[in-house]
Amino acid sequence: MQCKEVVNKEGLQYHICCKKGDVGRYVLLPGDPFRTDLIAKYLEEPVLVAHNREHKTWTGYLDGVKVSVTSTGMGGPSAAIAIEELIHCGADTFIRIGTCGRVCEDSMDQTLDGVIITGAIRDEGTTRQYIPIEYPAIANRTVLEALVEAAKDAELHYAEGIAHCKDSFYGQHDPNGLPNAKMLLERWDAWKAGNTMASEMETSTLFVISSIRKARAGAIMAYGVMNNQTIEVACNAIRKLIKQEKEGKH
Repeated sequence: MQCKEVVNKEGLQYHICCKKGDVGRYVLLPGDPFRTDLIAKYLEEPVLVAHNREHKTWTGYLDGVKVSVTSTGMGGPSAAIAIEELIHCGADTFIRIGTCGRVCEDSMDQTLDGVIITGAIRDEGTTRQYIPIEYPAIANRTVLEALVEAAKDAELHYAEGIAHCKDSFYGQHDPNGLPNAKMLLERWDAWKAGNTMASEMETSTLFVISSIRKARAGAIMAYGVMNNQTIEVACNAIRKLIKQEKEGKH
């Protein structure tokens, strides 16, 4: 499937303001542009490449291989823009890193450091404009395994499970203040009963677009507050993927 690029007068991707060569094959994707500064410190020789609107990009190295971090902003629409434009720049492996809320009973376990997302509920509108709702939002197996192994190596307690992805933050946190309260509460009960481990706003968009564009994607989320452990696990997962590439395993 041919993809159309939208560029500005300088020939840069219209929103992220990057071009081929500016970013690595591997990209970490936080939502918050301020988090890119923190994550960039885990890279070797990080350089600020661009910052336009909610999209801030740093590029450095892990084990001698170019790796980038780009903020997606909040929600599916801006995440879709960042992912599409990063792919145009040559990226093909993504790890979303951020925070999420707890949903089901198992996710309330306070010993959990966070959750590695295996698949996502497409309770958002962005991916419906890409492909019918029956199309699954699932993590790439190789990226998922790298995240799980990196967490185990660090002796950290990350669950594996499904994320609920929605468009409305207040639909979750203030359903009774909205006209659709009954519907929202009934659906939330369904997500809980279905053992949904996390609620956030971008992972389904990442998984669906990556699958359509033949890219690879995974996601690791901290509960409530971003922490250094989650960043370290994501970086070490990329190191594992780099090693596999050097060994010709993918």
